[in-house]
Amino acid sequence: MAGRSGRRLAVGLLIGLIVFLVAVGLAAVFLGPRLPFGGDRVAVIPIEGVITDPREVIEQLTRYRDLPSVKAVVLRINSPGGAVAPSQEIYQEVLKFRRETGKPVVASLGSVAASGGYYIAAASDRIVANPGSITGSIGVILQIPNIGGLLQKVGIKTTVIKAGENKDLGSITRDLTETERQILQGVMDDVHGQFIEAVATGRRLDRGRVEPLADGRIFSGRQALGLGLVDELGDLPDAIVRAGKLVGIAGRPKVIQERRRRFSLWDLVTEGLGPVLPAGGTSATIAIQYLWQ
Repeated sequence: MAGRSGRRLAVGLLIGLIVFLVAVGLAAVFLGPRLPFGGDRVAVIPIEGVITDPREVIEQLTRYRDLPSVKAVVLRINSPGGAVAPSQEIYQEVLKFRRETGKPVVASLGSVAASGGYYIAAASDRIVANPGSITGSIGVILQIPNIGGLLQKVGIKTTVIKAGENKDLGSITRDLTETERQILQGVMDDVHGQFIEAVATGRRLDRGRVEPLADGRIFSGRQALGLGLVDELGDLPDAIVRAGKLVGIAGRPKVIQERRRRFSLWDLVTEGLGPVLPAGGTSATIAIQYLWQ
């Protein structure tokens, strides 16, 4: 009887261990960085490619806001910039994250962190760049194609009926009028000024020091260091160590980095196939961008 009871106990313990290991594995898959154990960590959030949608970055910042094991965040930026509003949203969320949590944020610049990519970096506590990183490009760009000549060649005419003198501002079927050009230039100057102000505020620099650098030119990481646009030279591991030191983590910190969601056919259908021409084919969507081109 004693032997049979011992075997039952051993089997029960083995089954319990298997269930525990399966539960931990499932939790690791579905919860990922939200697991409440593992010691103090630094979270790495990648910002890659053209910036068009801020949701993924903002969602990660929100998750790390209340995760006790995450003591600091590294933004790994490898982006030439992108649309103005998404860049501004991420910038504001980084500032809010720092202000409300007290957790430091370090920006690590990869091959390219220019225009909107640098805009976001300016919101961090410190910026770490490789000597050869391409950064800067503090400027704004707007491109409006004109296919009027092509339409004439193939015998296509457009008729515009509007209420409001500037309702078809930016039409792709004709040249801009001088008044329209002045309107758009005014918008561009205002958005450019917002970029300059964001860099001056984020980097704690006088606006007068930023303005001469804000003509759209790019800088190497080493040049940016000399101009006060970044704080130090180093790679991603250096940025992670720096973030750890800011919160008192000795040595090389443990790192959390979420797996990127795979791009699906549904994403291509719902997000990647914008219309070549807007409805009616007579007016371009005006996309003002913080983008290095």
